[in-house]
Amino acid sequence: MNLTLFIRQIGAQTIYLIEEAGHMTMLTLRIYLWMFRKPLDLRLIIQQMVRVGVDSIPVAMTTAFFTGMVVALQSGYTLETKMKGISQFLGAVVSLSIVRELAPVLTAMVIAGRMGSAVAAEIGTMQVTEQVDALYTLAANPIKYLAVPRFLAFTLMMPLLTLFADFTGWLGGLFVCTLKFTSSTIYIDTTQQALETGDIMGGLIKAMVFGSIIAIVACRQGFATTNGAEGVGRATTNAVVYSFMSILVGDYFLTAILTTLKI
Repeated sequence: MNLTLFIRQIGAQTIYLIEEAGHMTMLTLRIYLWMFRKPLDLRLIIQQMVRVGVDSIPVAMTTAFFTGMVVALQSGYTLETKMKGISQFLGAVVSLSIVRELAPVLTAMVIAGRMGSAVAAEIGTMQVTEQVDALYTLAANPIKYLAVPRFLAFTLMMPLLTLFADFTGWLGGLFVCTLKFTSSTIYIDTTQQALETGDIMGGLIKAMVFGSIIAIVACRQGFATTNGAEGVGRATTNAVVYSFMSILVGDYFLTAILTTLKI
């Protein structure tokens, strides 16, 4: 009996995830459809860009700085003890780890937790209080008015936040490196030798895709909200959890694609 119930739960969750994937695909198509229809409210877009980007800079930079410190500390001890004292390559290890992987992924997770939840809560509250329905009566399409500005803000600001995270994470590695392992000159030289434009571009491409994912997941959960305040809380939680899952799954496929294309 327990096994049957377990199998049913797995089946129900699988069906739910497939349905959600379909809903998010349709939402994405509708966003792109309305994105290119005039007029485009630049005021709303800039307002969302400030919220997603400018207001999130301190959190993103703090996360990246300490991440860079941790990577440098762990890698430095490994290179010193396990690899017989080749910590002079620490700059290459830290810079490539931060730029290609850690900065875009961790920044996306921070923004998903900070702004993805906020977007889901805002739209969810509007949904349960029938403000979304009121937009239809005012001849304003909710996708164009609510989803498009947020989608553009996430997509455009995530690469910029990732650039800040790249530099800040690298500085965190530099701080630990000069404090414990080797000189700043060697750290900078090995960074210049290892880091290429394609490495930075690959991270920025990931960041742009992650930003789009967060916006679509958050908007979808907001528009699907029901059952009052309880539903808003559930939508907020789901937006963060599904964003995290989508970012990690998408990161693998993006890494595979970018590696194949040698970016």
